[in-house]
Amino acid sequence: MTPSFRLLAKRRFLPLFVTQFLGAFNDNLFRTAMIMLVIYRIYNDPAQEAAFSAVAGGLFILPFFLFSALSGQLADCHDKARIIRIVKTAEIAIMLFGAAGLLLQNVPLMLVALLSMGVHSTFFGPIKYAILPQHLEEDQVLPGTGLVEAGTYIAILMGTIAGGIIEAEHAAVGVLVVACAGWLAGRQVPAAPPMVQDAGVDFHLIRSSIKLVSDTMHVRRLFLAILAISFFWAQGAILAAQFPPLVKNVLGADQNVATLFLAIFSVGVAIGSIAVNRILGGAVSARCSPVAALVMGAFVCDMWWTAHNWPAPTGALRDLTAFMTVPGSNRVMIDLLGIAIAGGMFVVPLYAFLTTTVAKAQTARTVAANNIVNSGAMVAATLILAAMVHLGVSVAETLLIVAMASLGAAWLAWLLHKACD
Repeated sequence: MTPSFRLLAKRRFLPLFVTQFLGAFNDNLFRTAMIMLVIYRIYNDPAQEAAFSAVAGGLFILPFFLFSALSGQLADCHDKARIIRIVKTAEIAIMLFGAAGLLLQNVPLMLVALLSMGVHSTFFGPIKYAILPQHLEEDQVLPGTGLVEAGTYIAILMGTIAGGIIEAEHAAVGVLVVACAGWLAGRQVPAAPPMVQDAGVDFHLIRSSIKLVSDTMHVRRLFLAILAISFFWAQGAILAAQFPPLVKNVLGADQNVATLFLAIFSVGVAIGSIAVNRILGGAVSARCSPVAALVMGAFVCDMWWTAHNWPAPTGALRDLTAFMTVPGSNRVMIDLLGIAIAGGMFVVPLYAFLTTTVAKAQTARTVAANNIVNSGAMVAATLILAAMVHLGVSVAETLLIVAMASLGAAWLAWLLHKACD
């Protein structure tokens, strides 16, 4: 097995890694700057803030549900490197709108940019996984997938920290600079020509989506893997939407603590993504995923218990130093880290499974079908979350839903392990 980090020295991997890294960084720089601006400077109502976080998450995910079938067809029928260059050019234009929204503190304009970045990520998403089996050896796919996931979450960490601590005006400049850097990196990705002749692209979004999901999900091993991944992302959508409101309205802390929470989560997923490759020895297997899902659920339950018994906030929001002196603060952060490490160990082998158990000519379509189901689960999760907030369900209580979903994810992963390993 080629050691994971040695892949970073190879041109067939490094430019893709850097392009994905910069794209994830920019997404989170913009999203975090927007959320912090809206929650801490524009809105001042807990229900409105929680609803905004849920709506923002749903808008970013919606394009995955609508356009993944189209993106998968295009990626399998055309040179993937050429599509990357087109997508990264579009990112520069999108971030012009995003920067304007941050500078003007215009919520609708920021949401339009967020939705457009979702479209950008939809067309890049299938490529970042489907191109790996085409450029890497068979025993390099799991390490490569782990590195892409780890790099993505390190980028999320850096973008989250930057978006949480710098002023909106500086973030507006930053998103444009990073978009240009991503465009330059994307131009270095080696050619990845289609593995089959172009059979045409069905531009009917609904018909092509139904056909793609149907053609993929009737294969039992893919059906189980995709459903298990969908459970993971539905849980992640709820957690990501609830972090800022949880920190402010339950734990009584300021935006620096909210940034720390998102950073801990990102570091944990990166650790889990690398660790699972070591545990599995480079083999693509689901044997670690059921235990990882159960461990993730246990940590979520403990976080719920801590939040449920947290003293009601009074007075000014605590800064990071004051928060660290509150009994139970270390426990919350340990729970967050445990959730994230277990999550990375759960999902990385499943992504590698998707891209190595189908023909190379079908990898982008398979990832696209996965993205459709994942995004549907995430949009459903955010809509349920928004409805629960509207009905008066507390932020802390929504954590129990995430914990219960871990049981479903573990069961599906166990079925996959029994069927295929």
